[in-house]
Amino acid sequence: MSWFLFDRNFKLLEPYEGKLSRTVLRGEGGSNAPDLPGKAIAKDSMANYLKYLFKTVRKHFGEAIVVTQEVDDIIASPIVKESIITNSDCKILLDQRKYMNKFDSIQAMLGLTDKEKSQILSINMANHPSRFYKEVWIGLGGTQSAVYATEVSEEEYLCYTTEETEKLEVFRTTEKFGGNIELAIRELAESKRNETKRQRN
Repeated sequence: MSWFLFDRNFKLLEPYEGKLSRTVLRGEGGSNAPDLPGKAIAKDSMANYLKYLFKTVRKHFGEAIVVTQEVDDIIASPIVKESIITNSDCKILLDQRKYMNKFDSIQAMLGLTDKEKSQILSINMANHPSRFYKEVWIGLGGTQSAVYATEVSEEEYLCYTTEETEKLEVFRTTEKFGGNIELAIRELAESKRNETKRQRN
């Protein structure tokens, strides 16, 4: 779980986990910074601080953003529900298929309507086969919600891919170009575009 503070122009003010490690949890040795927010919300004493944080940030036209890969971080903690979820007007969810069997509890926790639930569970279910994109659901204050496609260029994709075979391909090509990763990514992206064109013809 990671936390960030943004101003109204989405300028990153400070990663919250850094602030947390310097202040609230000072003295806890050997902790991994990204784990600190999860440890903090497990403590009842943090509830009032989290409510204060979220309300104060909103009053100053900012956004406190919580990012988690584990839905259990949200479901397991009553502190999260009272302090974070009820003070969050914007919710963004990625593909939730692996939680389909327990999505009713997620729906109840996040206060989602049946329409929003069906939108979320439709994510990436009918993507166009010849385009490379992922879908994301964005809900704004319970009044507006939709599923959006996010598509990046081949170059951007290769910069941030976490697929092991693709990363190795980038590293091998980088070595071939004498350590110039930018040139390697351009070369790989162009070859992938050419390959796609050949397959269409």
